[in-house]
Amino acid sequence: MQPRKAEVTRNTRETQITVKLNIDGTGQSKLDTGIGFFDHMLDQISRHGMIDLEVVAKGDLHIDGHHTVEDVGITIGQALAQAVGDKAGIRRYGHAYVPLDEALSRVVVDFSGRPGIEMHVPFKSGAIGSFDTQLAFEFFQGFVNHAFVTLHIDNLRGENSHHQAETVFKAFGRAIRMAIELDPRSAGVIPSTKGVL
Repeated sequence: MQPRKAEVTRNTRETQITVKLNIDGTGQSKLDTGIGFFDHMLDQISRHGMIDLEVVAKGDLHIDGHHTVEDVGITIGQALAQAVGDKAGIRRYGHAYVPLDEALSRVVVDFSGRPGIEMHVPFKSGAIGSFDTQLAFEFFQGFVNHAFVTLHIDNLRGENSHHQAETVFKAFGRAIRMAIELDPRSAGVIPSTKGVL
């Protein structure tokens, strides 16, 4: 089997981003976005998704983190789509519930070929460190638009915004891991009655 890896560079007037990933990895990461909490969340995706992930991002953080976070989502989405390829033999669907103390989140993903997102996370504060909690949606929106997945994210309970975010990103990593896993019972088969995703 060919290694399922990808490298994508995205350069705009607002950001310069390079993403390298191996979706059959061991959860190793090297992350440098300039936003500490965001790096922490990307590390959760890598570790719990068993994806080797390198992200180097230089963005206009003197304005705010919006462009950097959104464009990292876009670039990771592009890289993941490349690494997964035609989706032959993958499980396609993934889901995970993840708790952290009082917080509990559920993430469900479908590598459907159709971008779509429903995200319901009532963050209890507007910022976690220098990370604007509204940017969590921007990251996932950028990701789904370029990975061509349908994504449902629900924080079912939580009082601490750090815990809420961490359960979401951990559950996302685990759901992705399940969806892109190769199913030995359907080797080489596209998991759709259409025959294409």
